[in-house]
Amino acid sequence: MIYIKSEEEINLLRESSLLVGKTLAEVAKLISPGVKTITLDKVAEEFIRDHGAVPGFKGYNGFPFSLCISVNENVVHGFPSEKVLKEGDIVSVDCGVLKNGFYGDSAYTFAVGEIKDEVRNLMDRTKESLYIGIEMATDGNRVGDIGYAIQNHVEQFGYAVVRDLVGHGLGKNLHEKPEVPNYGKRGSGPKLKEGMVLAIEPMINLGTRKVIQEKDGWTIRTADRLPSAHYEHDVVIRKGRAEILSTFEFIEEVLNNNK
Repeated sequence: MIYIKSEEEINLLRESSLLVGKTLAEVAKLISPGVKTITLDKVAEEFIRDHGAVPGFKGYNGFPFSLCISVNENVVHGFPSEKVLKEGDIVSVDCGVLKNGFYGDSAYTFAVGEIKDEVRNLMDRTKESLYIGIEMATDGNRVGDIGYAIQNHVEQFGYAVVRDLVGHGLGKNLHEKPEVPNYGKRGSGPKLKEGMVLAIEPMINLGTRKVIQEKDGWTIRTADRLPSAHYEHDVVIRKGRAEILSTFEFIEEVLNNNK
């Protein structure tokens, strides 16, 4: 069942999605060599609760933290821990909030200090692929058009699209229909209709597309242990052009000030 959202519901989803962007900006202020990833989790949870929301991930299917923090070869669903970030790492931070009965869900990959050019390129092109996918998220297109656009962009650089994990519908539930793969055929999959809300989230690997689940039952890492990048926006299907409900603006303001 795919739910079409009313404008009132979209406004609530926008509020939750913007709060995720602001939370990730608070995390961005702290990301540097020597910081423990559990510290980022605590700061995010406090910020979310201070803004009248609850962490969307904490307790979801038993997930024990507010953030998914995935470093280097970890693709998604990594546990915050006493692990210290070090120069040259990249870290994907995925955050969800639940406010007024609706979820926001967004992710951003951060560089820790100076990183290798090939890894910076992976991050930049993964983020580009997100916006290229979003351009296809319009009324009358199909889910496969989004996946095809993302896949087509990143594979020209020799990167691999993770196939075991996908984007999803978003609303009163964190994961709703339809699933939104980051690969696919044009003109395939469910038809996109105005008022559908999707979380689009390319997960792109420098090496193989194959992934492995770690013993914690959550963390997904690349099989070859090469780095992976991950970005995610919440979008509402509109006629002509998708509307992005989440934002990277607050995050990138922090990053630009830190330069």
